[in-house]
Order: sequence, then structure tokens, then C-alpha cells
Amino acid sequence: MAELSYSSGPSNTPLLGQTIPAHIKATADAHASEPALVDRHSDRRWTYAEFDHDTDALAIGLLERGVKKGDRVGIWAQNVAEWALIQYATAKIGAILVNVNPAYRSHELEYVAKQSGMTLLVSQISAPPHSDYHGIATEVAAKVPGLELVFIDTVPADILGEVSIGERESFAHLIGTGRELLEDRSAKYSVRLQQVMDELSSDDPINIQYTSGTTGFPKGVTLSHHNILNNGFFIGELLSYSSRDVVVLPVPYYHCFGMVIGNLAALSHGSTIVLPSPGFDPLASLRAVTEERATSLYGVPTMFIAELEHPEFSGFDLSTLRTGVMAGSPCPVNVMRRVIDDMNMDEVAICYGMTETAPVSTMTRVDDTLEARTQTVGRVMPHLEVKIADPVTGQTVPRGQKGELCTRGYSVMLGYWEEPEKTAEAIDAARWMHTGDLAIMDDEGYVDISGRIKDMVIRGGENVYPREIEEFLYHHPSIRDVQVVGVADEKYGEELMAWVILKDGFEALTAAEVKEFCSGKLAHFKIPRYVEVRESFPMTVSGKIRKVELRDEGERIIQTATSP
Repeated sequence: MAELSYSSGPSNTPLLGQTIPAHIKATADAHASEPALVDRHSDRRWTYAEFDHDTDALAIGLLERGVKKGDRVGIWAQNVAEWALIQYATAKIGAILVNVNPAYRSHELEYVAKQSGMTLLVSQISAPPHSDYHGIATEVAAKVPGLELVFIDTVPADILGEVSIGERESFAHLIGTGRELLEDRSAKYSVRLQQVMDELSSDDPINIQYTSGTTGFPKGVTLSHHNILNNGFFIGELLSYSSRDVVVLPVPYYHCFGMVIGNLAALSHGSTIVLPSPGFDPLASLRAVTEERATSLYGVPTMFIAELEHPEFSGFDLSTLRTGVMAGSPCPVNVMRRVIDDMNMDEVAICYGMTETAPVSTMTRVDDTLEARTQTVGRVMPHLEVKIADPVTGQTVPRGQKGELCTRGYSVMLGYWEEPEKTAEAIDAARWMHTGDLAIMDDEGYVDISGRIKDMVIRGGENVYPREIEEFLYHHPSIRDVQVVGVADEKYGEELMAWVILKDGFEALTAAEVKEFCSGKLAHFKIPRYVEVRESFPMTVSGKIRKVELRDEGERIIQTATSP
């Protein structure tokens, strides 16, 4: 009988039973004078002792403002140091941090604030080039009963903007109040904070992250201390992080990639987090690696492509790099090879997961072969289980057979915030989280993601998996990046459309040229009928390509072209 596509992650290292504040206190005590956080854009730096002290001060400032355990506190900002401070300060008092997508506008912000029951929103005043956070937040607060605002006013003018805010609405005032109270000679505020932390449980909800929501409104993924602290910790373990590591983090804090794979993985091991810029800037990231002597660099594939293709790339010393994380979207094989060869990231890891699993379920290892680290998303994480199931019957399929990837264990979310029916649709009675991703598990337990179930294209009765075609088209000499989607077709049900970004020096690519390149190498039903060239792809803030937008746009183009 064939072995089933099931794997569990044994580990000699036990799960952490601590809360996030208990763990950061222990880490800060062990690495007090060592660097914890570097915000290069504002030229600010914190040692672990300073970071622990400032998050204590901010926690006390929140308590004095009336924020208590279980209250929802939103953070609407790019990658500025205040994001990390709020993340740990809210954890110290048991408030639930609500991550607000930096791309949101008034309608979306209002929905998230109301759905989560948010009582306080910490926001940037503005974000380049034209985002009026202050105006939008003020407008929304007028519509959401009980919602108070605090604006980050401790960053450079290009982020701060020129809006005048009151003292009570100032982040500087909030943290300043806490600092003053911490200096109280009676130490009563330190004692009060410690009492609050002692009453926390590792199973308490501590974070709500709203999914991207390709249709309808997003769902609030609710995560506990136990979920995200352990996931971050074991990611750091597999990356061999220590106090000697310096991690450059250009991926957004709003997403698990930034706050868990980034902050929690590094800060749980005494490593240093470096923020190269508020929003992604390939030049700023390369400079940060060189000037901070970084050992680790994060990014989605499009970020690494932008860095590798930057005209000044060859001028940077990347010799200190050894590792990093690539996640968020499937990684093209040739991009991974260039990251390893040209960026010195011999130990770079692929992480796979979803927000609902805190986020990482599988990951490559340092000692994995190059083939495993370029053609799979690794093996199951420690203390977790994964299986590949038939999407229709739910039965675990034999190894080598395609099905839906499911995961179970400590990382699975508590549920969608106040949406039990949608939670039950995602997590079955046996606590398996159904990812919606198609995957294959090989004999050694390595997992290959074939695409989303909903992204699968059925052309004339043939199941077509876009990722296979994308990987092939990356070898075309003029293609820098490519996404393949299915578009409606009267004859075949669906047809294939390739959206491409061309390399510098190339100006056009036709469907006939793509067909010629594919002929004899791909089955005829896998060759894209339509080809569209564009300069960028629509993406979520976490770096995932919004294929639904490409599909909709493609169908509009076809309809316009065929209309009389």
C-alpha cells in the first residue's frame, strides 16, 4: 500500500508556554546592551534594554488612557519603529492588536474598525505619496462610536506630514506619559504593569489580521500569544538565528511576514531587526544590508527581482549575508538561484503558509539540497502536521498525488473574529485548517505547491496549473516576470492569458512569439492564447499577486477587442 501524504514535525525543542511579554523580558535581560531595532529612515536605534523600557512605557501610557486586556487597538502605518513598539506594548497589557492594511481607504478602515470593535487607532499622519491617513482616520472616527485616535508624530517630515494634532492625539505624548510614570520613585506603575502581565495567558487572543479579501469583505484572523510566538521562535530556530544576526526587513509589518517571520523570529533570539525604509525601496534595502553588515534579508520574489535588477546592484557588498526568507508567492526557480549565487544567501529559506496558520506551516532547512530549496516549500515545521487531501472526499491521498494541503497544530488560528460560521468552513471538526492550495508531497515529505484550487484553469476538460506554465515562461529571454490566469472562453470554458513584465531593453512580446517559444515543449492546451505586457502586477500589501484583478482586466480586454 502506498504511503499517505501525511507528515508531522518531530522536535527535541519544546513549544514555548510563555506569553510574548514574558519572552521579550527574558530576551532583553539576556541581551540588554545589544541592538534590537534599527529604523534607518528616522535614524533611530534601540538596544534590547531600551526597547523593553519603551514598550513598558507605551504599555503604561495605554493603561493610563483606559486601554485594558481584550480591547482592540489598531495600527495603521508603514514600517516605522512605532509599529514594533505598539506590537509589544499591546501584548504586555493583553490588548488585541488589529493590523490595518496600509493600502486601506475610508470604506475599508471603517469596516475593520467596526467589525473588530476597535477602541483606539494608532496611525501615521500621512504616507507618501498622497495618502491622507489623518483625514481618513478622522472621518472614520466620527462614524465609529468610541473610537479614539493617536497619530505617530515622532518620525521624519516626509512621513509625519504637516497636520497639526492635539497633545492627547500625539504618540509622543502617549509614550512620554508612560516614561514619566515609570520614573515614579514609588515604582507603583512598574508593579501595576507586572501585575497585568502576570494575569495574561498564552492562549489569550493577541492579534487580529484581516485577510486580503478577493471577494467581499476580509475576515479577521484571530491569533494568540501561543500561535505567533511559537511560530516566530521556530522559524528563528530553523534559520539558526542568534544575537550575531542582523535581519533587514523590507516586508510589511501589517502582514505576518513582517511581524511574525520578521519581528518575533529575530527578537525571540536576540537578533537585530533593521527597517530599511517605510515602504519597499530596493536601493534602501541593498544599502541597509551593506551598511548594517546584515546576515539575513527578507522579501517576496518581486522584491528580490527588483533588487537583483537594480542598476546599482553590483556596487553593493553583500558578503555578510548568509540567509533570509522568501515567501508570500511561489518563487521562480531562476530567481532563487540568483539569490543564492549573486546575493551570497546560501542558507536562504522558503517559507510557506497563510495568515490563518500564524503563518508558516512548511519551510526549507539549511542543509536541504539546492533542488529541494528551489523546487519545494520544504517540509513540515516542528510540532505541526500537514497532509494532502482529496478536495472532494477529504481522504488523505497517496504520496506523489495532488490534493489540497491541510495543516494542524499549535499554529492554527483561534478563528475568524466573531464569524463562527466562516471559521467552521475553514477548520474542520478534526481541527485541520484547509488552505485552498493544491500540493504534492514526495516520499521524503517535501511539499510542492501547484497553485490555488480556485486558480486552476479548466480548458476543454483539461486541468491546467498556471504555476507550471509560469516556471516555463521565466526561461524566455525577454520575460522578467510572468503571471498566468484563466479567462472565460465560449468554446473551451476557459483560455490561458499570460501577463508579462519585460526585461530592460525589450519593448514588446506577442502571443505568436510566445506560442513559438512553447511549441514542442508544452502540451498545446497549456500554451497561452493571449499575452499582455504591463509594467507591474496588482499586489496585496503583503506581496501576493492579485490574480483575480488580472483575470477581470483580461476579460475586459478580450471583450473590448471582440465587440463590434
